[in-house]
Amino acid sequence: MNIRSVFSAAGPLPAADGFAADVLAGLTAKPKTLSPKYFYDLAGSALFERITQLPEYYPTRCEIGILHDNAPAIASMFPPGCALIEFGSGSSRKARILLSAAATIEAYVPVDISGDFLQQDLAQLKRDLPHLSVHPLVEDFTQPFAVPPHLAGLPRVGFFPGSTIGNFEPHEATRFLRHIGAVLGAGSLLVIGIDLAKDEPTLHRAYNDAEGVTAKFNLNLLARINRELGADFDLAAFEHRAFFNRERSRIEMHLASCRRQRVRINGTAIDFRAGEMIHTESSYKYSVESFRGLALRGGWSPIAVFTDGLFSVHALRMADHG
Repeated sequence: MNIRSVFSAAGPLPAADGFAADVLAGLTAKPKTLSPKYFYDLAGSALFERITQLPEYYPTRCEIGILHDNAPAIASMFPPGCALIEFGSGSSRKARILLSAAATIEAYVPVDISGDFLQQDLAQLKRDLPHLSVHPLVEDFTQPFAVPPHLAGLPRVGFFPGSTIGNFEPHEATRFLRHIGAVLGAGSLLVIGIDLAKDEPTLHRAYNDAEGVTAKFNLNLLARINRELGADFDLAAFEHRAFFNRERSRIEMHLASCRRQRVRINGTAIDFRAGEMIHTESSYKYSVESFRGLALRGGWSPIAVFTDGLFSVHALRMADHG
């Protein structure tokens, strides 16, 4: 998660046919896949917020602790009068830590694909920080987007918490880091959260909680397809599976078909074998060193890292080509 957190909160896309096309392409592929960015409709976003509060799910708790402990040091790197641009904001609770610590932030630009969830959260933020200039953008942050013109002249700081980048394949993560660099510009700063590789039992518990909230979160993706695309998935006929792929250093989340069945989506029939799985998410786990290598390949220079041994927050600088 992490896109439990790529894609913190994916609501309806500007074009519903984009959602349908992606779903059909993924479910007719071999093996079957669904993009984790579609986890986050309003129901999925609420379930993810519950996940972040579970005792087994350490990443959010650890990252918030690191940000609290190191906020002054992180804020000291921000240029005066900057715009803080958060990619895939979902809940702004992590950004609030930096917004409170950095008096140099002139504007906050949360970018999220879920407009409903974004507006709910920002209404409270505006009440709590009435003097902060807030400019939400309802966009797929993995695609090019424009910062509001009146903020174009401000220096930019990027914020990408939650180890969401772990949801990308490594080559895609490199490409996405270059995309962030293009949005923020030469010489800009990026603060990014990265989950660290650790013992398998801890990872297993984090994605297979005793309360079953993660299973509900995973199955809500099928419920969303039913709601928005008129599909006929029987949620009771699928089960949540999450496990650590040691060779690729990643947690994988899947939905497994409990029996042989046929599902219809927009008039298209999709057949499932008993035990056949839909791969819904990967979450890569890095060492500090391996992530620094990834950052360098994406055009960023590591300048600081803050860690508690389980999770890490990195400060990166984009090369100034000027």
